[in-house]
Amino acid sequence: MPLEGLWWAEDMGAFTVRRDKSQWLWTMMTMVPDWIDASLLDLARQQIGASGASPLLDQVRLERLEEGTCLQTLHVGSFDDEGGVMGQLHAHAADAGLRLTGRHHEIYLSDIRRSAPDKLRTILRQPVTGT
Repeated sequence: MPLEGLWWAEDMGAFTVRRDKSQWLWTMMTMVPDWIDASLLDLARQQIGASGASPLLDQVRLERLEEGTCLQTLHVGSFDDEGGVMGQLHAHAADAGLRLTGRHHEIYLSDIRRSAPDKLRTILRQPVTGT
C-alpha cells in the first residue's frame, strides 16, 4: 500500500495560505493487515530498538482511521505546488455548503526516489460534513 500522511497546523493559515512548513504537524501512515496487533508491534519495537538508534520508534502506533465523507482530487506535480489545488478543493467545499473537518490527508502514489517532482502523483483528500 502507498505511504499516506495527515497534515495540519494549529493555525490553519500557516498550512493553507502562508504554507509555513515550520508550523506544520504530521502523521505518516501505512496500511497494515488486521492480524498485526499490539503484541506484534511491541515485538517489532523491541527487535528494531535492539539494532540501534531509532528516534521515532516510540511514536509508532496502530490506529484505525475513519474519515467519513471526503472531497479528493489527484494532484500531479511537486508537493510545493499543492497549495493552489487545495485552495480549489476548499472553495468547492464552501460552494457545495460543506464544512471542512478532520486533517488534510495525502496518499502518495509515486516513489519520490524515482519520479521527477513535476511527475509526482498525490491524492489530496479533505474530510467534510454538511452544514
